[in-house]
Amino acid sequence: MKAMKLYPADTAALATEDLKKGDTVVVDGEEIALLDDIPSAHKIALKDFDSGEPIKKYDNTIGYASKPIKKGEWIHSHNERTGLGKSKNYTYHFHDEAIFPGKSDHTFMGYDRADGSAGIRNYMALISTVFCANGPLQKLAKMADQKYPVNESFDGIFPLTQEFGCSQAGKDLETTCRILAGMIKNANFGGVLIVSLGCEMAIPSVLKKYLGDYDESRIKVLSLQNCDDEFEAGMALIDEIMTAVKGDRRTPIAMNRLHIAMNCGGSDGYSGITANTLLGTLCDTLVKEGACMNMTEVPEMMGAEHILMNRAADESIFQDIVSMIHAYEDYCDFYGEKPAENPTQGNKAGGLTTLEEKSLGCIQKGGHCAVMEVLKYGERASKNGFILISGPGNDLAGVTGQIAAGAVLTIFTTGRGTPCGFAGPTFRLSSNTALAKKKAGWIDYDAGRLLGADSAEVSQLNKELCDAVMATVNGDYRTRNEVNGYYQMGIMKDGVTL
Repeated sequence: MKAMKLYPADTAALATEDLKKGDTVVVDGEEIALLDDIPSAHKIALKDFDSGEPIKKYDNTIGYASKPIKKGEWIHSHNERTGLGKSKNYTYHFHDEAIFPGKSDHTFMGYDRADGSAGIRNYMALISTVFCANGPLQKLAKMADQKYPVNESFDGIFPLTQEFGCSQAGKDLETTCRILAGMIKNANFGGVLIVSLGCEMAIPSVLKKYLGDYDESRIKVLSLQNCDDEFEAGMALIDEIMTAVKGDRRTPIAMNRLHIAMNCGGSDGYSGITANTLLGTLCDTLVKEGACMNMTEVPEMMGAEHILMNRAADESIFQDIVSMIHAYEDYCDFYGEKPAENPTQGNKAGGLTTLEEKSLGCIQKGGHCAVMEVLKYGERASKNGFILISGPGNDLAGVTGQIAAGAVLTIFTTGRGTPCGFAGPTFRLSSNTALAKKKAGWIDYDAGRLLGADSAEVSQLNKELCDAVMATVNGDYRTRNEVNGYYQMGIMKDGVTL
């Protein structure tokens, strides 16, 4: 199979290997002679197009011919343009086959936290409230890591530094505080040492307003300006926190308390039909079990937002999705930017020409689930099932928002490859087998095997992925970022720097 057509009405097919001008591919029983060299994961014209004519993939319009295109030509940036531009008006037409959260007697082995949340790891984190604290914080983390090694009930100590916390004001400062509070209270952290300089805008006395009630035996504050020796004082606080953490043990917990984030980065033309499709099936499966599955990347919903809107559980949630899309358009307009200029050069090299094409592949991660809730960046989830979070396509800022909302595992798909880890376990799927083989130290699961698989193989791969994810949840598998020790967070900034 050299080319594949995803839906009967599609007018562009996907090259499944590097193809040469003069080669012949067979689509729907018809032989098509190629008029160009066409890279793997890029698009082949299945018909002649007039200039301005829509091009279809995923049974949706992914762009328009910017000049006449002949059958068998390579479709890409040189002859296809986006159709995105001005804000749209939307009408709600609920998709009555959307999957709602179910109930299950199944459990996972996790850490039952006093606030009702459930972790799948028992880390201790050192989190800075301002960039000034990053140096001492990192040194303290190394000292603590040597003193408290990983064991079967403790998953280690790591630093989470940040660039902000000072010279911020208004909504920008509020966003930073909300994200920091959400990170500090994430259920994967059995304990947290908040490291403050002592004079920043996100000073702990301000931050505590966003934290609300918390266990003071597990969350403590080190103010660097208020102690003679920050390392002696910091280690004393870490010792106190570890007294509480060392007693934690995994127990059976109902599936409706499991919260997973889904994200993608460095995508290619295979992402939407292998990795994201497999993840979408997993999303359907876990939502039926009652789990919470969250998705962000608002710019990568644009062009496919109508599909999500018609899966809104009710009219109010539909309006929340509309508001989220329009708010992101306004945000981009304010800075004179156009979301349609996405995807990135890496996405384009991987075969994704327009934002519509990227988005239609991106939303496959949500499977067929009804949207149960829409959160602003920095808000915490309150519903089970499939939820949307406002956030950027930028991986670090987006995933940090998802973890701050309560997610304890990030499942991340990629076609180009990335080693990044976030503030917890990151289970990474490659959209193609070549990447999985080349970067085995980055990739946890080869989703490229889905390409060309028959129905029995598809079922087996879906089961295999579900088993692998649950092994990660239960602590029987450590993700590549955990093995490599790659952890980080980043906060979306939108405001004046004073």
